Amino acid sequence: MMRHSLESLATFAQVAAEGTFSAAARKLGKSQSTVSETIANLEVDLNVTLFDRSQRQPTLTEAGQVLLHQALQVLAANDRLNRSASQLSAGLEPRLTVVLSDTFQSETFETMLGQIDQRYPTLRFECLIAEYEDVVALVQQGRAHLGLMAAQDSYPPDMARATLREASEIVLCVGRGHPLAALPAVTEDHLTRARELRLSTYELDDRENAPSHSTWSAPGYLMLLEMATLGFGWTELPRWMLQRFGGGQLVELTVPGWPRQIRVDAVWSTRRPLGPAGAWLLQNLTQA
Repeated sequence: MMRHSLESLATFAQVAAEGTFSAAARKLGKSQSTVSETIANLEVDLNVTLFDRSQRQPTLTEAGQVLLHQALQVLAANDRLNRSASQLSAGLEPRLTVVLSDTFQSETFETMLGQIDQRYPTLRFECLIAEYEDVVALVQQGRAHLGLMAAQDSYPPDMARATLREASEIVLCVGRGHPLAALPAVTEDHLTRARELRLSTYELDDRENAPSHSTWSAPGYLMLLEMATLGFGWTELPRWMLQRFGGGQLVELTVPGWPRQIRVDAVWSTRRPLGPAGAWLLQNLTQA
């Protein structure tokens, strides 16, 4: 059973910060006698002496130093509680889940995270990584509120979309030791005769459209990057990923028609309206 109030803990923290009862009283807009009485009552409640009053200015005792740290944690937790309650009462969703394709550029994502943290510090934010149909499926199922993915020609009727301001650039690359890396120019015939490392999602059954040439597949670009680095074949990668994670181990291929610009869409379900944080994020990503 708690024997002290948040107000008494706040007074304790203020006295420790200001160094004197009188300075704390001025800061709190209270009389010095009120502050002194509050600290005395808190010491009785906690059954410890918080301040050594034998000198001209009170100083924290060893017990006071320990309990000050814990009091500050209680006050911070109370502040978080109040802010969360305030945002929830105003309609803020308790959690926002965004599923990202790696075609969405990393620099933009980092900026987005910083803006979310500043604007909605108490929001539970979750990030998932998926590609193509997996992004759509996660949003349709309600597992994610908002998806960011390579733009598609069409979407299910219960999905809405908006195109982001920035496009992503997709390049072809291989490991430095791969035979294609030694060619000054690469043709479609060269690519057909070499193994392709393809992006394949869990939701997409690609057996009917399987290529005639040799392929390996993976559900994410990062795994394709690892395969290419190890020399298993050529692959498509977002340029930002090649630059950040290629580590000098990958070579961009010179191929007619490449690199390619890929538009990125934000997608969401019309059956589950976005909350304030999700709507703000969508607007921030897509505004002109």
